[in-house]
Amino acid sequence: MAVLPILHYPDDRLRRASKPVGTITDETQALIDDMIETMYAAPGVGLAAPQVGVSQQIMVVDISVGKDPEALYVMINPRIVKKEGEIKEEEGCLSVPEFSEGVPRAASLEVRYLTREGREQTLVADGLLAKAIQHEVDHLNGRLFLDRLSPLKRDMIKRKIRKAIRQGSYE
Repeated sequence: MAVLPILHYPDDRLRRASKPVGTITDETQALIDDMIETMYAAPGVGLAAPQVGVSQQIMVVDISVGKDPEALYVMINPRIVKKEGEIKEEEGCLSVPEFSEGVPRAASLEVRYLTREGREQTLVADGLLAKAIQHEVDHLNGRLFLDRLSPLKRDMIKRKIRKAIRQGSYE
């Protein structure tokens, strides 16, 4: 297993929609293991394959940040099939370090996906788990939490990032 480099905005690869996984191979399993290790090392509560430069619909989520082995979800080809309610809470991103904002998300959801063993699974989630799943599914679709902000807030963060890049203080 290895800790992989995480891509940072404005890297164009974060804007590409990822491809569904056809066959779960040994390489897929190794990528999943590396993604889990990378997520915990960051530390974060979720990580999508596009964030490590792999254009595949794979994501890992663990809102316990490694404290509860039962809290780790590996989702391949996830599809959110139902959303209910709305919450707006502070949200950050490993690919947009040092920035966070209130982001509107569904309060609860139902998601269908394949496990790393290839079994179809349905999960009903709410709270932080629902928020994390929506955030990572956005990554699979080439979206960032910035895209869900008002134009004013989004532009303000983008200007700050451009300035930090020019000053060499943004990774």
